[in-house]
Amino acid sequence: MSTVLSLLGQGLKLDSRADIETHLAGIDPTAIEEIHLGGNTIGVEASQALGDFLTKTTRLRIANFADIFTGRLISEIPLALSAICDPLIGKPTLVEIDLSDNAFGGRSVDPLVPFLSSARSLQVLKLNNNGLGPAGGTVIANALHTLATSVSKDERSNLQTIICGRNRLEDGSADAWAAALRAHGTLREVRMPQNGIRMAGISALVHGLAANADLDYLDLQDNTFAAEGAKTMAAELDRGSWPLLRQLNLSDCVLCEEGEVSPVVEALAKGLHDKLEILQLQNDNLETEAFSLLAGVVPKLPKLRRVEAQWNEVDEEDEGVIALLNALKKQGGKLVMNDDEEEEEEEAEAEAEAEEEVEEEKPPVKETVPSVQPTAPAVPAVSEAAPKSVSEKATDALADLLAKVSIE
Repeated sequence: MSTVLSLLGQGLKLDSRADIETHLAGIDPTAIEEIHLGGNTIGVEASQALGDFLTKTTRLRIANFADIFTGRLISEIPLALSAICDPLIGKPTLVEIDLSDNAFGGRSVDPLVPFLSSARSLQVLKLNNNGLGPAGGTVIANALHTLATSVSKDERSNLQTIICGRNRLEDGSADAWAAALRAHGTLREVRMPQNGIRMAGISALVHGLAANADLDYLDLQDNTFAAEGAKTMAAELDRGSWPLLRQLNLSDCVLCEEGEVSPVVEALAKGLHDKLEILQLQNDNLETEAFSLLAGVVPKLPKLRRVEAQWNEVDEEDEGVIALLNALKKQGGKLVMNDDEEEEEEEAEAEAEAEEEVEEEKPPVKETVPSVQPTAPAVPAVSEAAPKSVSEKATDALADLLAKVSIE
């Protein structure tokens, strides 16, 4: 019996109970460990029927409800969200929920609070591109803070991953998020790109993140650090925060002004983060000296295999760029300085994946033993073609004439 229920990407419009019950019929909810409904649109009545099904699950681990409200009225979403999330309260097996690409806005997030504030088993929370705004972001952060403080002192929070990008969180929700991040202290992956967070907000977030010693993936791309945020980030890197850091994305963050060396680069150049594998510093006003500093630290970062540094204040022939390129090459790494390289890599990866899929789909080759056939009498080979008849010669001539005809 399958443990996965998936209607992923089918573009279904599920309005009534009957619409979704057709897809749930004959499925034992107690056997389901994963449910994937993204890429369909689910109305209130269908959500209530789905909620009845979810109530009966006993082994559910992963709930993918990304992109399930396209075309729904703003008045429908809170009711549908309550119908789906309330049955998940108290599910001890649930470790991951994805609610990305649903247009909650600040007005539709309240139904998430009872679930999020009590989801003790939750490890992965994905809330990407929900239009939360500062108000909605504060509601979510406060719910996560309540969750963290509900854990007894002799236990640890289970939450390890928060993905909350493209939500316009801005500085207005930054303090609430900082408090939530600090309260959990167990996070390994935090991705909060493209949120319009500025200097004071970034400083608050960085202080909150500093309490998470096991953090290995941090993405704050396309938020504004400037001098204040860069100084705060550099201070944490300087004192060795996040020693397990594996991937760091600070692209499009205004890490310094033109003509300056970012304190973030200076901190990274001390080589304290020797687990670092991927460093993304695109469009950060970096110049020759910054690239030279990074080149100098590469030998202290033996796992560093990729640096993405497009759209900075240097060209590919710059001596600092060449030094970094050569340093990375020595340990099998790569420096990406233009989009063409990245596109070529993506195309090559896509082709390789496609080839792997084709190989997997090929049926196994069966070995066959040739059967012995009776020897047929030898037929003498014809060494010369038989002479053509008059009609065949005429047909050939006509074909030659037609071959010379072109239509203008």
